[in-house]
Amino acid sequence: MPPDLERATERTHLFHKGGISRRPSAIQHDGDSHSIRSSHVSKAEQALSGTAVGERLPYNDYTTIDWLHDLVKDSFRYRAIHDRTGIRNALYSAFDSAQGWIASAVIGLLTACVAFMVDIAEATVSDWKIGYCSTSIFANREKCCTSKQPLGAVENLGDDCRSWHTWSTDYTGAFAIYVGFALAFGVISSSITMLTKSTLPTTASKQDDVSKGGEQGIAGKKIYLAAGSGIPEIKTILSGFVIPHFLDFKVLAVKAVGAVFAVATGMCLGKEGPFVHISTCVAYLVGCSFPKYRANGRKMRELLSAGCSAGLSVAFGAPIGGVLFSYEEISTYFPRKVLWRAFLCSLVAAMTLRALNPTGTGKLVLFETNYGTSYQPVHYVIFVILGIAGGLFGGVFCKANFLWSKSFRQIPLIKNNPVFEVFLVVLATALLQYPNPITREPGDIIIKNLLVDCRSSKDSWVCQQEASKDSSGYVGWLIYGTIVKLVLTIITFGCKVPSGVIIPALDAGAFFGRLIGQWVTTISPGIFAMVGAAAFLAGVSRMTISLCVIMFELTGELEYIVPHMIAILVAKWVADALEREGVYDLAQTVLGHPFLDLDHALSITQQDSQLVEVLIPPKQTMEEITVDVPRDGLVSRVVLDRKLDMLKRRGLMDAGLVLIQDGMLQGYLAEGELDFGLHTIGQAWETTARIRLLGHADGDDKDLSMFVDRTPLTICATAPMEYAVEMFGKLGLRYLIVLEEGSSKMVGVIIKKRLVVWLEHMKH
Repeated sequence: MPPDLERATERTHLFHKGGISRRPSAIQHDGDSHSIRSSHVSKAEQALSGTAVGERLPYNDYTTIDWLHDLVKDSFRYRAIHDRTGIRNALYSAFDSAQGWIASAVIGLLTACVAFMVDIAEATVSDWKIGYCSTSIFANREKCCTSKQPLGAVENLGDDCRSWHTWSTDYTGAFAIYVGFALAFGVISSSITMLTKSTLPTTASKQDDVSKGGEQGIAGKKIYLAAGSGIPEIKTILSGFVIPHFLDFKVLAVKAVGAVFAVATGMCLGKEGPFVHISTCVAYLVGCSFPKYRANGRKMRELLSAGCSAGLSVAFGAPIGGVLFSYEEISTYFPRKVLWRAFLCSLVAAMTLRALNPTGTGKLVLFETNYGTSYQPVHYVIFVILGIAGGLFGGVFCKANFLWSKSFRQIPLIKNNPVFEVFLVVLATALLQYPNPITREPGDIIIKNLLVDCRSSKDSWVCQQEASKDSSGYVGWLIYGTIVKLVLTIITFGCKVPSGVIIPALDAGAFFGRLIGQWVTTISPGIFAMVGAAAFLAGVSRMTISLCVIMFELTGELEYIVPHMIAILVAKWVADALEREGVYDLAQTVLGHPFLDLDHALSITQQDSQLVEVLIPPKQTMEEITVDVPRDGLVSRVVLDRKLDMLKRRGLMDAGLVLIQDGMLQGYLAEGELDFGLHTIGQAWETTARIRLLGHADGDDKDLSMFVDRTPLTICATAPMEYAVEMFGKLGLRYLIVLEEGSSKMVGVIIKKRLVVWLEHMKH
């Protein structure tokens, strides 16, 4: 079998690449059919040929994976490998068991290497807006003025900056050059991102209205795969949906290069979110090298969940926080073995990045602080105030950004010209941020400057202003910075460039915390900036435990865990009161991805008593997708061709045919497998042929029974809606058959996308 046909991947097309098919044994009598089928069937699927669960083709674009089927398939694969005897087989079994650990370590290593290159490039390109280094054009300002070098330890932190030259000593000239470079970087980043433009198929039927029980949704939308943070899409993928090409190497490369120029513009965005996307791309590419993961959607998602942790680990130098972030914010399915492998992946990423030393400090901690003082119980009130402010900021940001995406970005000029939108945002950002000496710097430098403790460092501009007798102008800049960060982050998040919201939220919180610290002189104002940063990010993202750990790994301040916990929890409560969903959940709504969040889904169903019967498709739909199979198990090809055409017109890709015999449910035949059987295996079958769907095939039968799932899960039509939500959410179902109460007659079928669209309709 050709190797390229054996490798079924996340993005495998149904008819062009091989991978997962169904039961081969039933058609071995026909040489031509057997040859065609063999070129599309993996060995892992052949093991299922004698079972009632049937076989599967590779998952098509934007379909739902079958978690239960993949679980059974992996069990067959496991037994086939580990039941063998002999030294050679024992060694192979050991290697099979170790593949997850090996893959996790490789993912961490490669992610750190990509992060190192992005960090070095971004720091250099960003400083080109201000000036250049005469000794090396590729050195940023910090490395030009000190002995900080990557791949080595710090030798001397002198203040000699004779090698660094600004473009202009005149304020107006420097301002103009700054704006010019920012605009150029923005156009470059957005133009590169345009290379990943793609079109996704419909997520729901184009025919019916959801309020009438139909499946109306978003049809054929454009998506730029490298734009944004990628976190909403990754959450969708990990929940069981397939987004084509989203984790390709091309997207990884564009994301990395685009993030360098996007951050260099000075826009209110960060590279930390894109790092999560990059690490997940690395995890996918590494996983494709192992057949165990390549041919199994469930196993691949275990590896992707582990890979996500490496992204935050290298972004913040927070290996433990990265693991918790993957568990709390990203993953839908996170068993203990995934936790352990995420721990290893994050560890290797942190170790590698520390050895590469992109910051030149030789440390993982990005914003190391040492305030030397502790807080008093009276300061708890201040931490609560910071939490309230963070919740207000997060709630306002989420609502305003959602409205901005639904209004301004729907203007035809903006919607059809995303590069122009980026140009306008960069222009507004440069004009508003350059006058403020603090916001003029990149986002991570802003945090570092605002967290400074002026009792140990008096050389920074912040400390000089706080030491002056008249600090009213400085207080004004802090207020200005807080407001500008809020406004600019609202209009920036969602632009078609690689971007994250973590750093801008931290910046705004640090501004506000430092501002509060001007009136609380008993401890360093940097402490309030640190806690305020955590509170504002909690309000935006609704992260809690992972954020608290990230903050003490980010600053090295273990002493202030309790203030962080107070501010984060209060911020989440306040933000939830204003807007139930966080920024990533709202982004999924804007993007239209079919993501099933079990917690949110249950909260929606609890608000109104509904039964499963409301999800039953209209009568016409049920007639189109139901096949009454005769007792001999044979159905005319004409009937199947007509049914397939009806399914294709609905455009759902996850739909299928329900097989009924003598009024009883017998099985389910998915659209993809039906299409493959009729037009690939059965391409030589005559139009008048009768095709076997049920029963055992005879020698001359045209057989597609191997594609039928004879174990579909069912639910009573009068069952509470919570039953269906729990079954889809916890069992990972693709479809659920609805039976009539009392008679057990089949009355409907629910696919996962239909449930998601109904929940979205109920929410709004």
